[in-house]
This record gives sequence, C-alpha cells and structure tokens, in this order.
Amino acid sequence: MIRSLLFAPANRHDLIAKFPRAGADRYVVDLEDGTPAAEREKARAELASAVANLRTQNIKGEVYVGLNEPGAQCYVDDIEAAIATEIDGVVVPKFEMPQQITPVVRVIERCEGARRRPISIMAGIESVKGVVQVEALAAAHPLLTSLYFGAEDFIADIGGSRSPEGTEVLFARSKTVLAAKLAKIVSIDQIVTDFRDDERCRCDAILGRNLGYDGKMCLTPRQVPICNEIFAPSAAEVEHARRLIAAYEEAEAKGLGTFDFGGKFVDTPILKKARYVLFLAERYGK
Repeated sequence: MIRSLLFAPANRHDLIAKFPRAGADRYVVDLEDGTPAAEREKARAELASAVANLRTQNIKGEVYVGLNEPGAQCYVDDIEAAIATEIDGVVVPKFEMPQQITPVVRVIERCEGARRRPISIMAGIESVKGVVQVEALAAAHPLLTSLYFGAEDFIADIGGSRSPEGTEVLFARSKTVLAAKLAKIVSIDQIVTDFRDDERCRCDAILGRNLGYDGKMCLTPRQVPICNEIFAPSAAEVEHARRLIAAYEEAEAKGLGTFDFGGKFVDTPILKKARYVLFLAERYGK
C-alpha cells in the first residue's frame, strides 16, 4: 500500500537528497516533466549514482524512476538507464495502450537474474484515451502493480479547466480507481498543485480516500505527512473497528447475522470495512 508518493526531478540532486527525511512510502526520481529536455541525458548518466546514494542512506520507502512517455525518442534510453540501477520500479506516464509497457517488461525480464531487487511498473492514466481504456490498461501485465490518475494532463487533453471543487475530473478520477480495484492493484490519487495550501491538500486527500484511492502523489515533502495521515486509519477508526468486530463475533455466537451497534444496523459490508481498517492499521503500525 502506498499512502504518499513524492516526486523530484532527476536533475535536482538537492531535492533527491531530501528523500530519506521525507517519510513517504514511495519516491520517484523523475526524468520526465520536471527535468528539462536539455538536462535529461546528463540526468540519465547520473541516475545510478543518485540511486546508490539513496541506498547508502538506508532510505525507507520504495525508489522508482519516472520515464519519459512512451513514444518519446528517449523512452528506451530511460528504461535501460533506470533498470540498470537498484530501484524498486519504474513509472510509465501517459499510459494509453497495453503494448506501451512491452519495452519495459522486456528489459526487466532480460535483467532479472542480475538484479538484487524485484522491479515493478507504475503507470499513469493522464489522457482521454487512457481513461476510456483504463480497465484494459490496469490489467495489462502482472508487473504493473500500481496506477495513478494525472488530473492536470487529463484536463489539458480534454481542453477543460481545473476548479477547486474538481468536479470536472471526478468521472475520470473515479473510473481510474475503479479499474485499479478491479485489477487488484494499488491506486494513487492526483496531485494538488498549490503545494503551499495544506488545507486544500487535506481536503483533496480525504476525497481521494473516500473515492477508494490508496494514497496520493505529493509535489513537496510538506504534503507527505498530510497524505500519510489521511490514507491511514485514525486511532478512533481503529478502536471503532475493533469494537465492531468484537460485537459481531458475539452476535454470531448467538446466531445473529445482523445486529445493532451504536444505533446503526451492521451487516457483512460494514464488517468487511472494519476488517480492512484493521488490515491498514497493522500495515502502518497503528
């Protein structure tokens, strides 16, 4: 499970060096949007040393490399450079067709015996074509283990405008998380571009969690603790789940399939939710 995913441009070693102190569940050294085109060749050449430096600091959390989009001239070069390092995975942005991850899969399979770490793929749903085909994309390959929704690229693709409420992307945002759930892979929510607005980040994270997302992309370290808090159950939620399950077990012993708990009707779906809360609590040490 990934509560928080923190990006830094691959050419900004000062920002990458801050990863070990940020507390995110996953980090992305990004060769794509954040790295100027003129800097990408140099960033690829320095990728191995950047990742090695993070490993020497015993970084907690997964380390991924963000590739340029499929079809870009440097796409294969990015793949080769990334998988030659000790990363946990790669990010394929603007994912629109299942075959776009084939070059990544081939390099992973070719290097599998020489690597100490297994490697997986995270892909971005960021366009009209991606959203329309998201169910097939989410199930494209077993190495694809997580999916994120990129609202900013999506809204640019449809020619719309972003609003504080986010209703313009709600359908695509919901469709993406549903596809991830159907494929049983991790779902990661959109960014909040106003990285100084902590309250907006919190509210958007709550909405993302309510929609079913497992975590959220972060632009700066200050967003990480907000997302870690929102996408993990609170102490009150954990205690409520424990009491509800205990009450269910007591009711079950009496032959009752449904029962009243705190003035609310409890049946199987509510019990399932309580068990999931305890699963997350154990995962995040609550």
